[in-house]
Amino acid sequence: MKLKALLNLSLFSYVFLLLQLQPIFAQTVPKETPKGWHLLDKTDSGYWGISLDKAYSFLKATNRKSKPVIVAVIDSGIDTTHEDLKSVLWTNSKEIAGNSKDDDNNGYIDDIHGWNFIGGKDGRNVEKDSYEAARVYHRFKNELENIDPTLVKFSAEGYAKYEMWKRAKQEITTESQAGAELVMMKRVYTNLLKSDSILKRALGRDTFLGKELSTFSPTEPDQKRAKNALYNLMLNNDALESTNASFLGEFGSYIEGQETKTKAADQAPYPYRSEIVKDNYDDKNDRFYGNNNLMVSLSAAMHGTHVSGIIGATRGNGKGMDGIADNVQIMTLRAVPDGDEHDKDIALAIRYAVDNGAQIINMSFGKSYSPEKKWIDEAVAYAASKDVLLVHAAGNDGKNLDTTFNFPTPNFLDSKKAANWITVGASGDPTAGGITAGFSNYGKNEVDVFAPGVKIYSTIPGGNTYQFLQGTSMASPVVAGLAALLLEYFPTLSAIQLKEVIERSGILVSDTVRTPGTGTPTTMLNLSRTGGIINAYEAVRLASTYKGERKIIAANKNEVPSSQKPITQPKKTKGF
Repeated sequence: MKLKALLNLSLFSYVFLLLQLQPIFAQTVPKETPKGWHLLDKTDSGYWGISLDKAYSFLKATNRKSKPVIVAVIDSGIDTTHEDLKSVLWTNSKEIAGNSKDDDNNGYIDDIHGWNFIGGKDGRNVEKDSYEAARVYHRFKNELENIDPTLVKFSAEGYAKYEMWKRAKQEITTESQAGAELVMMKRVYTNLLKSDSILKRALGRDTFLGKELSTFSPTEPDQKRAKNALYNLMLNNDALESTNASFLGEFGSYIEGQETKTKAADQAPYPYRSEIVKDNYDDKNDRFYGNNNLMVSLSAAMHGTHVSGIIGATRGNGKGMDGIADNVQIMTLRAVPDGDEHDKDIALAIRYAVDNGAQIINMSFGKSYSPEKKWIDEAVAYAASKDVLLVHAAGNDGKNLDTTFNFPTPNFLDSKKAANWITVGASGDPTAGGITAGFSNYGKNEVDVFAPGVKIYSTIPGGNTYQFLQGTSMASPVVAGLAALLLEYFPTLSAIQLKEVIERSGILVSDTVRTPGTGTPTTMLNLSRTGGIINAYEAVRLASTYKGERKIIAANKNEVPSSQKPITQPKKTKGF
């Protein structure tokens, strides 16, 4: 799912609390977390970053040279004109730009920097889409609604489908009963729009950053109320670097999505994708659809542009911010709309990435249902057979993935597990909400590592613009960027070894942390397999000790490599 400024907490509860405590919150001026804090070294700076400069110093001291690495970003799109990204875009050298021909005969015309799997051949594109719970519920309703499971002899596949549908029904029913909360949210939103109008007049301009309100001294009562209402909400969503327009736009989109969910029990979701893409969705071999428009619009490309910058925005050019990897090529695969992605598009995007030379694939998206999971499993196994590492965001629901659902997943339907996969939770800093991000999913068995994902400053569409965003969507590309950096300078490492190095070089957090979602005190070892936060310096040091043949373990082997087993003794560093 795409990152929203309004994250994952109950919006009604959040807004209600803020409105009740306006006099307190209105006086709060937060300590500002520096841009690029996620790259800093804890010992040198005090911020819980990944020690990237120390990693580069180590590589320089050992006279290592880098080789280019292709990282595929399966996401919402990208601004190909951005000043910090245009020089690091992957370019299909076998394709001639703009001639409307499939020069390399791969089935995709003019796929210069990647492909858009949710576009139509007529030039239209899917931006908004439905939610998978509603799609699953209505798709199988006639088939399964009147079944008595105690009287039916299910196959394993049939039983899994029934259980998925039953879970979707429960979710849809629950959401359809949330009308009162939605009414309150809409009322709050209307009041925020009024507050925004008052502030525009008071400030003398239509657009302003949330942080500018901290120094605004209103003189009229209605201005004071307006400042309190908007500033408090932006402050507590870590959105002070966002503009009023973008923040309220996200709020409006959130409410629109909630309205759709409340109607889902009685109203089948609109077929946004099928109306535009026009493929035979049920045929996985009908794969040559879409178009080469990777940006579509500023709003559509926001998420993917931000993710791409974290991985590989041009380093050292004095513009905006620096990416993690210094010799990377970003391949863009647009497959994630505003709503839930479709399994077929994700499976084909993975295959496209593998077939076109990607060595690492970042996947900052997720959903609670996967009706065509078999297609995803096959694509993941194919990536494993070609030695490609997949990095996936754990999700932003504050839930335990050991007991809940977040697809795609490395756990195959046949109970085997992909070894070429890293699941990433989001860490923060005491100046940015705490060591663990309150929204992050976690799991002692299902989440592999944590990485910075709170208040991450990176590229956004507009050619030369940047913004703070947060989510496990931002933590995942931090790991993907580190994997790319390792592979640049240690090109003999296999996907399995990359995963192993990243995990075993993580820094054990000895401090007590808060369990995301509940705030209960715990340890990092209870939240992930490794119990630590990734560290670039320790990773390059460890990678430099790897010698000998590449260790490749195919995903279809029924075994668990060392990199998949629980790690009980991560590296310790003073101050962590």
